[in-house]
Amino acid sequence: MYKHLYQRFLEAHPHELHFACHSHHYWPDVSRDAHIQYWDDSARYVDDKWAHIFSVKVPHAQQLIAEVLNISHPEQIVFAPNTHEFVFRLLSSLDWKKNIRILTTDSEFYSFDRQINRLSEMGNFEVIKVPTLPFETFHERFEAEMARGTWDLMFLSHVFFNSGLVCDVHRLALKAPQGSMFVIDGYHSFMAVPLDFSSLQDRVFYIAGSYKYAQGGEGACFLYVPPQTRHRPFHTGWFAELSHLSAVGNQVGYPQDALQYAGSTMDFSALYRLIAVLEKFKSEGLNVAKIHQVIKDNQQTFLASLEKIQHPVLNRKNLFISASATAEHGHFLTFECPSVEATQALVRQLKQAKVQTDSRATRLRFGFGLYHDHSDLLELVHRIGTLA
Repeated sequence: MYKHLYQRFLEAHPHELHFACHSHHYWPDVSRDAHIQYWDDSARYVDDKWAHIFSVKVPHAQQLIAEVLNISHPEQIVFAPNTHEFVFRLLSSLDWKKNIRILTTDSEFYSFDRQINRLSEMGNFEVIKVPTLPFETFHERFEAEMARGTWDLMFLSHVFFNSGLVCDVHRLALKAPQGSMFVIDGYHSFMAVPLDFSSLQDRVFYIAGSYKYAQGGEGACFLYVPPQTRHRPFHTGWFAELSHLSAVGNQVGYPQDALQYAGSTMDFSALYRLIAVLEKFKSEGLNVAKIHQVIKDNQQTFLASLEKIQHPVLNRKNLFISASATAEHGHFLTFECPSVEATQALVRQLKQAKVQTDSRATRLRFGFGLYHDHSDLLELVHRIGTLA
């Protein structure tokens, strides 16, 4: 139904079934024109490029993102090339001269998990990770940890990258103790799983980017900063001085909007691509709820067809899925394999059959996108059947 949006990528891979779109999503055709527009604007504005970007392009992108999340403060969104910049900037807002306590899960993406693992080697960092499994009791266990003492930072994903399970971030954020920094990682849910952020926007931080389901490619990540935030992260860049560059001296000032979390020079072509894709989705009538329904329907078609071939590993028994029939799930399905070696072997076999997937340890992931139709799903199951 929506293949027409992705003709260039599809034509480049005519025989491949790409089911790794949670990892490397195909880009809609409009992103190419946007990429070229960035070059043309660079030639047109030259030294005035930054003024154009920050007065026109950044507000446009902020407004589009705010519409998706139902945020009433689009100016509280700041951009960076990757989420790790924001992770470390958030951490650098804490007082490192004292003991720092961090509450998170055992299923956070590497941009956060690697960094806190390294910091936990320092004597003044205490990191508690709540296991996401068994998921039926996850929220109760996380709430119990929140109630134990005080936390400097609480960080968890909306959709867990290694399972596709969806966290009830409203429930946990609203029960979090006041005075603690609460951060939601929306990287694997933004433009995939609907989220009304309006009730959280006054106290919760939100990180996401365009590489996954926003489909604008790498390089355009963003952080939503609650309006009353007054932080002075020691990991800071010259973009935070944009409002008074001509008066910069030895004093380090910080703006009162989201730019207090700004970094430095970046390639804004990614922002052009993100804007183009979000505008195209609007013109096609594709809001997050509709996109999510299309993907859910495709997932159910895939699972129903998969049951008929009775694959020894890729079956419902090994599927990560919530016990609740009404629970939402991310846009990829995750299967638990017997071992890391078995998982990697299956990935290789699928790749030989021209089926692109990916894995994390013993978990094999199938991602679903708007460029899949019914025939793609049936062909996928057929190719899996040849491996059994």
